[in-house]
Amino acid sequence: MRICRIIAVSLLGFVASPALAEDDDKPIELAAVETMDAIATSAPAGKARAYWLNNLDLTADADLDKLAGWQGGSVHVYVLDNVGGRPNDTAATLQGIDNIEVAHAHLRLFEAWVEQKIGRTSVRVGLYDLNSEFYSNDSAGLLIAPAFGVGSEIAATGPNGPSIFPSTALAVRVDTQVGKAGYVRAALLGAKAGTLGDPGGVDFHFRNGGLAIVEAGFQGDAGKLGVGGWTYTDRQDDVREVDGLGDPIQRHAHGAYLIAEKPLNDPDKPRAAAAFVRLGISDGQTTPFKGGWQAGVLVTKLWESRPDSQLSFGMNQGYVASGYRANLRDGGVRAARAETAFELTYSDKPAKWLTLQPDLQLVLAPGGDRGARPMVAGGIRITIEP
Repeated sequence: MRICRIIAVSLLGFVASPALAEDDDKPIELAAVETMDAIATSAPAGKARAYWLNNLDLTADADLDKLAGWQGGSVHVYVLDNVGGRPNDTAATLQGIDNIEVAHAHLRLFEAWVEQKIGRTSVRVGLYDLNSEFYSNDSAGLLIAPAFGVGSEIAATGPNGPSIFPSTALAVRVDTQVGKAGYVRAALLGAKAGTLGDPGGVDFHFRNGGLAIVEAGFQGDAGKLGVGGWTYTDRQDDVREVDGLGDPIQRHAHGAYLIAEKPLNDPDKPRAAAAFVRLGISDGQTTPFKGGWQAGVLVTKLWESRPDSQLSFGMNQGYVASGYRANLRDGGVRAARAETAFELTYSDKPAKWLTLQPDLQLVLAPGGDRGARPMVAGGIRITIEP
């Protein structure tokens, strides 16, 4: 049944192509992207295993000015469907190895928001992916490891994770452009992520409070420099310490991050390269990570005869919080101070609608265990985009 579902979903993304072509004159734009990963991982015990993962993105964007005369208004709807295996069950890393892996396979309404533009300011309201605009940079986008999407120190927070893939929360986001390249962006999101398709659905009552985040910086042809901070309105569970009744002590969860991205040469020339570095810290008590960093380089137009060829190398470390290390030691693990990972990936298009991306990853001290064997993962990502 699972194989049949994967095939059916793959065909859906492919055969819909004639109806989903973009047209700037149309008030509604539809798109479908099918992503399939075949990945094999080693395990701490040395046993390798292979997995198949499938991710279907269906999006619709409506220009309300063209559609209904609503000046400056737009609507975005994003449906997400995931099936397939869970390679991190074998890899046993803290940060994960595949950014389309999900704990529970569901058809979800991932995003559904309305945006209103007023001059150089825009406001979005609805189900919203925090990582679509916060804690993100373009030159890290080709890498498959989840840590390059959003820092692990915030990704591991909240009752059900923050409002990122694969489950979002209700949010209000305000973005203001400053000068030629400056921006200030802020959002208030429900603390408990959950959307239509998830057990329990959307949390309309904000029983767990909210997550507030702000980011400011500069972004343009010269690159990007941004700094952000986040905090939860309600206290969160300590990862280790408990009170006299055995309940987790409640802590104030917060953190900050820095993003820097710089083109290394002319982006319009062959072998155009851009480098990035990101740093993040947290309170270190309400998340397994007290901080981390990611860095890497993206080379586009690697071969002059292959304009769609891209090569990317990235490395990251997730620094394990002291309380979580103590939990690991209680379980007999020789706790490491950090989990370290490296990734090398290449992408190219043999056809306009098809992208092939072989990928190789190495993780040291997987699971925060300095006595564990290095974990190796390799595979290929296949993307179909009509």
